[in-house]
Amino acid sequence: MNKPLVDKIALITGASRGLGAQIAQRLARDGAHVLLVGRDRKALKSVEAGIRAEHSGQKVKSFPVDLASRLRVDRLIERIAKDVGTIDILVNNAAIQGPIGSFDRQDWLKWKSVIDVNLMAPARLAQLVIPQMRAKGWGKIINVAGGGATSARPDFSAYAASKCALVRLTETLAEELRSAGIDVNAVAPGAMNTRMLEEVLAAGPSGASHEYEAAVKRSREGGESPDRAAALVAWLASPASDGISGKLISAIWDDWQTLGQRKLELADSELYTLRRVV
Repeated sequence: MNKPLVDKIALITGASRGLGAQIAQRLARDGAHVLLVGRDRKALKSVEAGIRAEHSGQKVKSFPVDLASRLRVDRLIERIAKDVGTIDILVNNAAIQGPIGSFDRQDWLKWKSVIDVNLMAPARLAQLVIPQMRAKGWGKIINVAGGGATSARPDFSAYAASKCALVRLTETLAEELRSAGIDVNAVAPGAMNTRMLEEVLAAGPSGASHEYEAAVKRSREGGESPDRAAALVAWLASPASDGISGKLISAIWDDWQTLGQRKLELADSELYTLRRVV
């Protein structure tokens, strides 16, 4: 079985459930040692046990951490470097949706907490692991974007702003690191039925007025499977995607399996980027 990530160490945030757990399982299947980060200790241990049962020869460790705390993020990377090794692959998947409703009526601290988790934590993690990747001459940073990254998303201002900023950070770091052998990309996973959908439903038509009906429909019909997004993350984490950097790629809508054959075209193109259209 082809295992392109053998001996690579991958850190996945938000790995206790949903897409994060799926990504961790997929990277482990591809041979990586996986480090699981999340807030729910019990859920993390369950994911860890499942991966260990299938991949006994690989390192699997879980780290319950509140990513809103910069101090705890710093200590996490210090601990990993001491106990496991240096990180080759960083997957910034953890995110919170935050307050729903009109921006002018939001609790400011709750609004700011979304920026702390969805933007500041991924940025700090990247800042801490880049020197490790520079020393190796190879690395992959994959940021999971979401609704609002490419268009306005009324009633979800904190989430939309954080994800748009995360994509622009992705593009900026890709340019800074282009000669360092480190690829930085963003993934749009598609609309999945997660706890965020439950939050939209709980907000009701008065809170999530622009998305409530669509949320009800998706809850009945089902959302996108995380399998395709996890497969895209695994491909971006592998040497097969070396040289593709600074892109926002949709797991659902983009024919990403062919991008490896278009590296030269993509390097000189604004395809799969956030740009002003004139």
